[in-house]
Amino acid sequence: MLQNRVDPQGNIITTSARGAWMGNRGQLHDQGKAIKRQFKLKAWLICLLEFNGRHRQVMAPGRYTELFFMDEATAFAAGHRPCFECRRQDYNRFKAAWLKGNPEYGFNEKTSFQEIDQLLHKERIDRNGNKITHKANIKDLPDGAFILIGDEPHLLANNLIYHWAPAGYESALPLSEITTVTVLTPKSTLNAFRAGYRPQLAV
Repeated sequence: MLQNRVDPQGNIITTSARGAWMGNRGQLHDQGKAIKRQFKLKAWLICLLEFNGRHRQVMAPGRYTELFFMDEATAFAAGHRPCFECRRQDYNRFKAAWLKGNPEYGFNEKTSFQEIDQLLHKERIDRNGNKITHKANIKDLPDGAFILIGDEPHLLANNLIYHWAPAGYESALPLSEITTVTVLTPKSTLNAFRAGYRPQLAV
């Protein structure tokens, strides 16, 4: 069993549960298929499991490390975004929503996504490799946002709170009386959700 699944906090974990999406942060593994780093690239991608009939040996020597996510909301919470090659339409939709939701940066359609990746990287982890979180009012968060409750990740959707687990969401509760919560999903990604991008949710 390989260490190649990603949780909403961005951790790369070991589990037998399968993922609905593949991801890429560059080559993270060694010759023995052990994870040696959190990332190599600042472009953290969300990819299709299958594309143009390509077949890959998972964690092949010298190749990028294939990561997997339970759903797209999990990948976004970890700090990833759609791939330009295998998900061109979703990439274009996300970029358009990101630009619309984050006008304060002064970016436009001609702005390279590398500049957006630089900002996303500053929102996902700090210099010590720790997950960056922020506080928000739970009622201000869009569907697809991830929050922490008792150090456990939970998804917000349909006015419910879903507890995340590697094999799927285990329970659903109504929105709590708590107002201020710790948010895992990067701020600018949440703004893209508010501006119209709808992440895939496994609920």
